[in-house]
Amino acid sequence: MCGIFGIITTKPRAEVSEPLARAAQALAHRGPDDEGVEFLRESQGGQGDLTVAFAHRRLSILDLSPAGHQPMRDSATGNWITYNGEVFNFRDVRRPLEARGLTFNSESDTEVLLKGFGLAGREAIADWRGMFALGFWDDRQRQLTLVRDRLGIKPLYYYYDGESFLFASEIRALLATGLVPRRLSRAAIDSYLAFGSVQEPLTIIENVYAILPGHLLTLKDGHVRTEAYWKLHATSQLQKLLKPREAIAEIRDLLLESIRLRLVSDVPVGVFLSGGIDSSAVVSLMRQATNSEIKSFSICFKEQEFNEQAYAEKIANQFQTSHHPVFVTGEQALAQLPHALSAMDQPSIDGVNTYLISQAVVQAGLKVAVSGLGGDEVFAGYGFFRTIARDEQLRRQVMNVPLGLRKAAASALHAAVSNPRAAKLGALLESDHLSEHSVQLHRQLFTRHQREVLLGHAGPPSVDSTRLAQWTASRFANCAEADAVNQASALELGGYLSNTLLRDTDSMSMAHGLEVRVPLIDHKLVEHMLNITGQAKLRAGKQKWMLVESVGDLPAEVTDRPKRGFELPFKHWLQGALREQIEASLQSSRLAGVLNTDASTTIWQSFLAGNTTWSRIWSLYVLDNWVARNLSS
Repeated sequence: MCGIFGIITTKPRAEVSEPLARAAQALAHRGPDDEGVEFLRESQGGQGDLTVAFAHRRLSILDLSPAGHQPMRDSATGNWITYNGEVFNFRDVRRPLEARGLTFNSESDTEVLLKGFGLAGREAIADWRGMFALGFWDDRQRQLTLVRDRLGIKPLYYYYDGESFLFASEIRALLATGLVPRRLSRAAIDSYLAFGSVQEPLTIIENVYAILPGHLLTLKDGHVRTEAYWKLHATSQLQKLLKPREAIAEIRDLLLESIRLRLVSDVPVGVFLSGGIDSSAVVSLMRQATNSEIKSFSICFKEQEFNEQAYAEKIANQFQTSHHPVFVTGEQALAQLPHALSAMDQPSIDGVNTYLISQAVVQAGLKVAVSGLGGDEVFAGYGFFRTIARDEQLRRQVMNVPLGLRKAAASALHAAVSNPRAAKLGALLESDHLSEHSVQLHRQLFTRHQREVLLGHAGPPSVDSTRLAQWTASRFANCAEADAVNQASALELGGYLSNTLLRDTDSMSMAHGLEVRVPLIDHKLVEHMLNITGQAKLRAGKQKWMLVESVGDLPAEVTDRPKRGFELPFKHWLQGALREQIEASLQSSRLAGVLNTDASTTIWQSFLAGNTTWSRIWSLYVLDNWVARNLSS
């Protein structure tokens, strides 16, 4: 797990060296074990001549020797790679390459990807199991290729102004070069206010974009082209009608295979254990896959309303892990809050919990941890999965009502009722984007009307807003033929999971130099689950029953208790210890040209009166804080 950066430019080396060094330094937290900076080509000032440079910060997980150093060059072809991630089945991928006469100088997955991609190009990706973001330079073709893993576990961003093309693991590394203008994207801010995180391919910075999950980008002769090599499909034509016992047996095999792959490491591997179904299932599967010591970690609060210590300890005892409860008071968590905010590569309303648990794991001496992230999306665990078919029926009915009548009804509803459910129903009525799935409403932070008040009425669609709408429509098209549950699952995997949970997990864990592996979203498992009918995944009174049955040995105290997420007392903090900071933030000039100050203050007053959720005011504070840290001169 690492940090990567690259630049392809017509500028000479003398103008590139300093920005390159600044980018490498900005990524130092991602790779504390080694640094590599290489000039692959140097412009001599001729027509079409290029300077090409890669930088790498390494967190050593596989092949800890200097042979795994990056950027890595293939001496036989002159190709280069800078790579972040892990391809867990690299030994299986390597064998047929060796059979074709290729030789290897290391025991790293990096060299397997370098030589495999050099030999087969995009066709090589089909064999890769894991998480990856890489830059590949084909010296003979003078072509750059960027590749991002199928589910978007590892981030990859780029910027191009026609003269210089830059890519990096983090937006802050791009900004550190001084070559990327520090301008906020209005479309991205609207997206952030809608969902609590910026939706890809947009980023918070104008003209900086994310490589989409399952996509690759090529740059040759100054021309950029992007294409999908894998799509998140859900289609009723392929859905399997298996007997429950057969279905569970297949899922169990895929789960165990995924877990075994993610135990591949040359350093010890720990596990996040909250005591919920997903993390408990991962611990059980790890115990089934290995007899070695398993170190588990959980955050425990002295305040009982937030404490899940008993459930985590029950799982730790049952599966004989070496358990490390980390006791945190609300005051201690609050003290870490500025550090967590500074770790955000983009503003997000989530992620602080991952910062705290990652810090504890690293302090215990580990570099790798396994997480149960993705279980709700894959196994239909969120509460709305049980009502999504009804919600979709309502959406389709509303589509047939003229927009003018719907807006009038929405206005009446807003005036008569003030609660989140009514606000979301009103947003549905007045929406002119009813082609979008109703799962979007369940994730909505601010409604369209509320965003217009905060940002001012939008003008014609921008290039960025059109770009985002096209990707949203494409995601929906990939699952349009499936049932409502599988549609919601696919959209959550490509939406909330990718844009919030995975992104936050990456930035918050890598702030401490920790690699987090996510076996419940192995792409083969995801493909399989999206081919099982949605209704089969739901059972009355049973949460994620297919996951529970496939694991087979989780205690009822864990599987039958009400679902709850990892919670921090933000509501209490905003009303108390953070109140002065919030009020100062709302009156700051940093966002005066972006957000309507009066509207922000109204939201704050509504929160204090108990009429809106803490997450809305928290989102405004986080945005202001991010701008202060990253864009203020």
